[in-house]
Amino acid sequence: MTDVKPHRPSRGARSLSREFALLGVYEWLVSGADAVTIERTLLSVLSDDGEPIAGAAIDAADFERCDKKHFSELLAGVIEHAEDLQAIFSKHVDRDISRLSLVERSVLLLGTYELKFHIEIPYRVVINEAVELAKLFGGSDGFRYVNGVLDKVAADVRATEVGAKK
Repeated sequence: MTDVKPHRPSRGARSLSREFALLGVYEWLVSGADAVTIERTLLSVLSDDGEPIAGAAIDAADFERCDKKHFSELLAGVIEHAEDLQAIFSKHVDRDISRLSLVERSVLLLGTYELKFHIEIPYRVVINEAVELAKLFGGSDGFRYVNGVLDKVAADVRATEVGAKK
């Protein structure tokens, strides 16, 4: 009998890079390791047995398909700017950020980073990608929370773009 990967819609290279960046940001929140160490650890885990990462349904083949430059830039950028990013999104959360699940916090860091530093990506795309990450890795309703917070962050950091869409 063969094991079957859980069904997931096909993801593009950029979406996969966000998934791996999310795993890296999560690891950073847990361990405090630097981006280079986290990348090495992730690559080591993927190459050890080729099996999907537990709970993630992504594997070495997915990493080969991801936009590695985007992955590295996201991971390093979030770690470098984490304090500023948390200050931006913490205005819109209903609790201390230490009480957010690590998945929600990781997704919010990643989404806020893309909203602030990747203005070439439409804000709705950033939010949609973050919501998909929260659905894939988070609890049952975490994606709604992420959507609400990032919608408010977008209104702050991309007021002109958001205003033009309304």
